[in-house]
Amino acid sequence: MAESVPDPDDYLEEVVEETPLLFASSGAILTIEDPNLHPIGRAIAIFLIFVSMLGFLNGLDYASPDDGLVRPDEFVYRLAQTAPEESATFRGTIYDHDGAGLANATVYISWLNTTSNMWLSTENLTETDGSFEFQRLNPGLVRVDIIAERDEYRDVFSNRVLLSPPALIEPIGFTTLDFTLPPPAEFAAQPCDSNDSTDCEIRTIDMTSSQMDHPLMDPSAATTYVLVGFGFMGLALISAGFAVWTLKNGSIMLLRTSSVLSMFTMGHYYSACIFGLLAFVLTFAVPRRRIPLTD
Repeated sequence: MAESVPDPDDYLEEVVEETPLLFASSGAILTIEDPNLHPIGRAIAIFLIFVSMLGFLNGLDYASPDDGLVRPDEFVYRLAQTAPEESATFRGTIYDHDGAGLANATVYISWLNTTSNMWLSTENLTETDGSFEFQRLNPGLVRVDIIAERDEYRDVFSNRVLLSPPALIEPIGFTTLDFTLPPPAEFAAQPCDSNDSTDCEIRTIDMTSSQMDHPLMDPSAATTYVLVGFGFMGLALISAGFAVWTLKNGSIMLLRTSSVLSMFTMGHYYSACIFGLLAFVLTFAVPRRRIPLTD
């Protein structure tokens, strides 16, 4: 006798009737990142604007070589203190009061050796066109005496000169200066170096006392100093621009870019560098808020 096979549809209906469907909520909420910057991030952005102002003022100081906290000769002198020895070349031309090159004039250079605390010196004669050149000198401050024999006198024109150290990847620092000797009448008006005023062979015009604060230096070195100042100001403005942009769109990456740029604006006593580094570290502590996604 054949057994009846149950209908599958009837079976499913019985399961549904015996086991009612249950629905439960997990409590999960769909969220997205808050496009607005966290208050901590806003504080850092405002702080970076202040740091950029410090960097801009630093660049303005560099771009004003005649005043400010740091001046070109002081900047070059500090670089010269750490420069390798015998890495300076000094050259130029000696002119008389009429503008003609002075031939066979003696260029006498002397400097204080800080290691032995002794004065060292070297000298050279000018060429027929008045040009001269010294190599393998130590960067830093030197005294330059230009000695010209004329009209049975030895006229000495003294100046204080700052020899430039090597710049960037250059192995040698070059200092080029031209000197114009005052006319004989100015030398004749100077006090005589000899005890016998009737037999005054050496006549001296010494400019070193007036050049104690600002010695003569290569003009291109001063120009480079000013260009560095404009570079600092440009970086400071870009850094401040990124900080303002961050306040508008809340991007942490822009905030970090602003902090990195501010570090390269330096600042007096490296203030901008230190503050910029601090701001960069703090950007990693800025939390990202999330807001619920609603209809």
